[in-house]
Amino acid sequence: MGAQELQFIDGARRTGSGAALSVLAPADGDVIVSGAGADASDVNTAVAAARAAFPQWAGATPGARSDIMHEWARVLRGRAAEFAAMESRNAGKPIRLASEFDVPGTIDNTAFFAGAARNLEGKAAAEYSGDHTSSIRREPLGVIGSIAPWNYPLQMAAWKILPAVAAGNTVVLKPSELTPLTSLLFAETAIAAGVPAGVINIVTGTGAAAGQALVEHPEVAMVSFTGSTGVGRRVAAAAAGSVKRVHLELGGKAPFVVFDDADIEAAARGAVAGSLINTGQDCTAATRAYVQRPLFDEFVSRVADLMDQVRLGPVEDPETDLGPLISLPHRDKVSDLVDRAREAGAKIVRGGRIPDHTPAGGAYYEPTLIIGAAQDSEIVQQEVFGPVLVVLPFDTDDEAIALANDTPYGLAASAWSSNVFRTQRASREIQAGCVWINDHIPIISEMPHGGYRASGFGKDMSTYAFDEYTNIKHVMSDITGLAHKPWHDVIFRPR
Repeated sequence: MGAQELQFIDGARRTGSGAALSVLAPADGDVIVSGAGADASDVNTAVAAARAAFPQWAGATPGARSDIMHEWARVLRGRAAEFAAMESRNAGKPIRLASEFDVPGTIDNTAFFAGAARNLEGKAAAEYSGDHTSSIRREPLGVIGSIAPWNYPLQMAAWKILPAVAAGNTVVLKPSELTPLTSLLFAETAIAAGVPAGVINIVTGTGAAAGQALVEHPEVAMVSFTGSTGVGRRVAAAAAGSVKRVHLELGGKAPFVVFDDADIEAAARGAVAGSLINTGQDCTAATRAYVQRPLFDEFVSRVADLMDQVRLGPVEDPETDLGPLISLPHRDKVSDLVDRAREAGAKIVRGGRIPDHTPAGGAYYEPTLIIGAAQDSEIVQQEVFGPVLVVLPFDTDDEAIALANDTPYGLAASAWSSNVFRTQRASREIQAGCVWINDHIPIISEMPHGGYRASGFGKDMSTYAFDEYTNIKHVMSDITGLAHKPWHDVIFRPR
């Protein structure tokens, strides 16, 4: 595609003012596009455009914003194949994943927030004091600075933008410089649907050149960040200087707890799908399977058999199950983590190596199954972000819950059992923002996504997201007409 304008500011593509960027295809290492990245001056321009657009957009009726967003969903449906092809190429996703998961999920999320825009809930107006009518207003914050990751470029852009603009805010989004293409297209379709220029702006640049400038910008009211826990800590610290509201969706190390009365076939299939989705580059991916000892050997054997059936190949091939990792450096990081686990005494049951027969230049890594690792080992405790599942045994239900909670993270988890009391206990006691029962990974627009502890705070998706993107204002109106109110007597009495 050659050189391209990688910024979208005030309703139009623009050339950045920063250093040159090349956007690579993870499947073969080829350059898809190149262009100039954003720097602080581009961030300033984008924030100014968002501030200028804010009064009109915030002042629009909820119905008007809703109508535009419904049209946006319609435009997205008409260009679904284009989005899927671009997401597959830029992020290294198998076309089946992009076309059946990423793009439909984004369209559904757009349609959901189109409806939710008309339902910004607050407490019912009432005379709680007896002398006043109290009501709640939800008001937009202003300019939202959002930073999205590379693993789900389109969906993460949507999760950042949609609740913010539905509530009347304007947005400056910094996508990952590795995967900006569908974010730019998403903003362009918004304009085509009638979203005013300046409401949605995209600045493509590195964290140092553009991300930091966005987080620290004095006219940005809130920062929403999805990424690693380490970077999230730095974002929170930088935002604290100007007392910005912060929403953080950070790393995960999801436990997958299989009790001895579980359906072993369902659990094994769920573990393979849950650990390999998006080549394991998913913060909710099943990464640590804890299996009660009577089922342990059978579970490991069946997972190994199923992993053998997974097809690696070109991302454009509908028969490909597993695509590449996002880059060669990231593939090497995953490979090094597995190698260190092997050196520490863990057994690699399947995979654990770079495959021989994949497209040249592609960042592929085999589906990997590990047993024999220690609970306190790096491979169990730290986020790998690759197609790697570690399986460990447990004996008692108490031990299973304790092991599931024994990492710093708390984003997602699952529990597998035919006993409702066991699964309900797991849902209560596992410390995670989402606990699936007899499944792992599905998400829906109507329900929130967000974590506990080192996995961050705040919610994406659902109407709970409006809590992040609105201020709650209490309006209290006197209904007595009295000049001297009864409560004045505690200060001074009429004389």
